[in-house]
Amino acid sequence: MVQATTPVKPATPQFVTFDAHPSRYRHWQLTFDGPIATLAMDVDENAGLRPGYTLKLNSYDLGVDIELHDALQRIRFEHPEVRSVVLTSARDRIFCSGANIFMLGLSSYAWKVNFCKFTNETRNGIEDASRHSGLKFIAACNGTTAGGGYELALACDEILLIDDRTSAVSLPEVPLLGVLPGTGGLTRLTDKRRVRHDHADIFCTLTEGVRGERAREWRLVDDLATPQQFAAKVRERAAALAAASLRPANDRGVELTPLSRTIDGTGYHYQYVDVKTDAAARTATLVVSAPTAREPKDLAQIRARGVSWWPLAMARELDDAILMLRTNELEIGTWLLRTRGQMDHVLDTDESLARFSDDWLVRETIGQLRRTLARLEVSSRTLFAVIDRDSCFAGTLLELALAADRTYMLHAPEDATAPRIALSPMNFGCYPTVAGVDRLTARFYGEEALIAAARHCVSRRLAAEQALAQGLVTTTPDALDWDEELRIAIEERTSFSPDALTGMEASLRFGGTETMETRIFGRLSAWQNWIFNRPNAVGDTGTLKVFGSGSRPKFDWERI
Repeated sequence: MVQATTPVKPATPQFVTFDAHPSRYRHWQLTFDGPIATLAMDVDENAGLRPGYTLKLNSYDLGVDIELHDALQRIRFEHPEVRSVVLTSARDRIFCSGANIFMLGLSSYAWKVNFCKFTNETRNGIEDASRHSGLKFIAACNGTTAGGGYELALACDEILLIDDRTSAVSLPEVPLLGVLPGTGGLTRLTDKRRVRHDHADIFCTLTEGVRGERAREWRLVDDLATPQQFAAKVRERAAALAAASLRPANDRGVELTPLSRTIDGTGYHYQYVDVKTDAAARTATLVVSAPTAREPKDLAQIRARGVSWWPLAMARELDDAILMLRTNELEIGTWLLRTRGQMDHVLDTDESLARFSDDWLVRETIGQLRRTLARLEVSSRTLFAVIDRDSCFAGTLLELALAADRTYMLHAPEDATAPRIALSPMNFGCYPTVAGVDRLTARFYGEEALIAAARHCVSRRLAAEQALAQGLVTTTPDALDWDEELRIAIEERTSFSPDALTGMEASLRFGGTETMETRIFGRLSAWQNWIFNRPNAVGDTGTLKVFGSGSRPKFDWERI
């Protein structure tokens, strides 16, 4: 039974769930034609997620992006026959005007930043599907494409712009709003599309944007088509992208049934994930459970299990729990990661994940796990993994500990119930971080000897002293000191400045090689956070406050 839509916790304007279904979409039209899916944006301007603004000109808020995220998930899992996706608009002469400015002006600082983060994660998810799933995306920009609308196009593999002498692409945030182009826009211009620095500088300071042949010459779009040729050109490119995909043509998809989630005064509760919040301590304890029985090892049986197959069910629940906590529990800054269950059940499932990784459903399940773990790491929360009795940090579940800022493991050498951890082949390359490397490679900065030593431990049950020697945990208090050391560590952490911790954790988690994704989230954590706090953007006479009022913003001209 689904209880998420009628939570026990009192509903407030800030309380958000991430439930969606195509039958309830207010902002997107999802259609299918053989191997090609079309996602047409048609925003209901009177259906904003919160009151106080209208979503004119296909502008979007968090509610629009929640539907987009849901649609992408359904294409991945429910429609394996789809090989390419056309992102376009159901409106004439307007593709998308970007994030709704009035929404940003009315929103709290935390809401703006969480909104930007989820938006960027959704765009990253498009690129992840292109990279790993064989899904290719074409942005069919059939009208004005501005700000976040152009960022959505930038996430696609190809951008086709209608050449009607008026439609342009633009990132007008700097001259229009005094903020950054969502950080993802700037990064994709340079890292992905290789737009020259000087061209990008001009482009990002032109309110009207760039259209036609100049947009193609500057690499802002891939191709142009006249209004008469536009639909045929889109179809041609979508078919060409689909032809190169390895997605199956005739397999049956897996229905993404609603999550079984209950919400009460203690937290969020699912089948395999349980979240208990402690507002006074400002902590949340996330307990992820292993399968209660051995999962099937036969591919046909895995297919039959579908959405209830443990790794997929668990990943969907954990992803939802992360989003719920991140959006609704702003003062809970420390997350304690725990696991429960039978280690053998997890390792058996990992064996199936590795053996059948070429199958589309298994591949998509691995993708769901990969994106969920990445979402965990880019959340601005302290992550402590706690390995105690009855823990099950093995294989895929060990990734939670490897993602944590610290890992505490109980040392009880003479106790038969003392915890163990175990590595599996899934810990080596299957779940890359946003930095593009697996967590063991990131942990050891690519040192081959340390990684090789970890490989030799695959499937062994490592006690605390062995895990510490292999560098897989942070500290191993004994039973006498366990409760006190953990209490002191948590209380100390929650006493620090949340802002300082956000900066520190984001810097430390992704050391080494940078990627487009780490730069996007790093710039979001640093530059966009800073700008959203500055009076030039959010002060009484700042750009986001006076936009649309007829008044000009008043800037503090000091350069910081």
